[in-house]
Amino acid sequence: MYSYQESDELTMLRQSIRQFAESEIVPVAGALDEKEEFSVPITQKMGALGLMGTVVDPAYGGQGMDYLSYIVAVEELARFDASQAATIAAHNSLGAAPLYYFGNEEQKRKYLPNLCTGQGLWAFGLTEAEAGSDAQASKTTAVFDSASGEWVINGSKIWITNSACSLTQGITVQAVTGKKQDGRPELSCFIVEAGAKGLTANAMKHKMMWRSSNTGELYFDNVRVKASSMLGERGQGFKIMMETLDNGRLSIGAMGLGLAKGALDMTIKYANERKTFGKPIAKHQAVAFKLAEMATRIEAAEGLLYKACWLKQNGLEFQKLAAMAKLYCSEVAEYCAREGQQTFGGYGLMKEYPIERFYRDAALLRIGEGTSEIQRLVISRYIGC
Repeated sequence: MYSYQESDELTMLRQSIRQFAESEIVPVAGALDEKEEFSVPITQKMGALGLMGTVVDPAYGGQGMDYLSYIVAVEELARFDASQAATIAAHNSLGAAPLYYFGNEEQKRKYLPNLCTGQGLWAFGLTEAEAGSDAQASKTTAVFDSASGEWVINGSKIWITNSACSLTQGITVQAVTGKKQDGRPELSCFIVEAGAKGLTANAMKHKMMWRSSNTGELYFDNVRVKASSMLGERGQGFKIMMETLDNGRLSIGAMGLGLAKGALDMTIKYANERKTFGKPIAKHQAVAFKLAEMATRIEAAEGLLYKACWLKQNGLEFQKLAAMAKLYCSEVAEYCAREGQQTFGGYGLMKEYPIERFYRDAALLRIGEGTSEIQRLVISRYIGC
C-alpha cells in the first residue's frame, strides 16, 4: 500500500541541494542564460555534491540513492534553474542509466566510475531530424565489417543533451543494424566515445529555453566501434531506449514539479510586496485565487510523481504513472509559469525577473522525452483504448 512521509534523510538532501542552488546557481543563472553558456564549474560542483551517478551502485562509483531521492534532487535544482536540472537529469536518466542497467560488467567498470564524479558527462543518442516521436524511424545505420570486426556507423542525431561540451565522454547511439523477419528495422545500441574518428559534435545555439544546458547535433561519418561496444544484445536497441525513456519521464516530471514550485515561490513573494489600491496584490481575490490554484495543482502533481517513484523503487509496474506524471507535471509547470508571469504584469516580461526565464524553460517540458500528445497515447494504451 502506497504512503508517503518524507524521511529526515530526504529532507536533509532537499535542504542541502536548495542551499547549493541558492549560493552557486541563482547568482549566475540569468547571466548564463543570456550568454547561452554551459558552466563546467557548476557541473563539476554538482558532481562533487553527489548528483552524478545518483542511483548507481557504489561498487561502480555511484551514490546508491533510491529513485525518490534522485527525483527530489532534480526537483530542487529545477526550482531555481531548469538548465542545471536538465544537465543532471539527462546525465543520470539518459546517460549513465543505460550503461548501468544494460551494460556488461566490463562496460560498467570502464565507464561508470568517471561518470559518477562530475568530471565527465554521457549522452543519449536517440532523436533524429525525422525520428522524434516515431523513434523506430531512425535512419542512422551500423554495418558490421567482418574484415575488421568493427561496426561502421553513419547518420546523424539532433537535440542531444550533454553531447557537445568539453565534459562529454561519450554517447549511447541507436542505429539500424538490419531488418527483422517482419520487415521492420532491427535497432541496436552502441557506445561511441567522444573524439571518435568521424564523429562531429556541434553545440546548438539560439534556443528559447534551457539556454545554459548543452544541446548537440551529432554527425557520424564512418565512425568505427569495436564489436564489444554494442550495448546489450543485437536487436535490443529499441527496448533499451524505451525503458530508458520510462525512467527519464520521472526526471522530466521532477523538472516540471520543481519549476512549478519555483514559479509559485517567486510569485507569492512578489504578490506580497507589490501594492495596488493600498494593499498587497496577494490580498486581492483575483490574485489570491490564482495562487491557490497554482498551489493545488502543485500538490496534485507532487503526489502523482512521488507515487510513480515509489512504485519504481519497489519493483512494481510504474510505466503508466510515469507517463501520467510527466504529462501532468509538465503542464502544471507551464500553468504556474504562465500565471506567475501574469501576476508580475509588465515586469514578468523583463529578463531582470527570473519568472521570464521560467516561462520559456517550461515550454520544453511538454516536448522533451515524449510530447504531451505521446504521453496521452501511452496512457490510453495502458487503460485499454
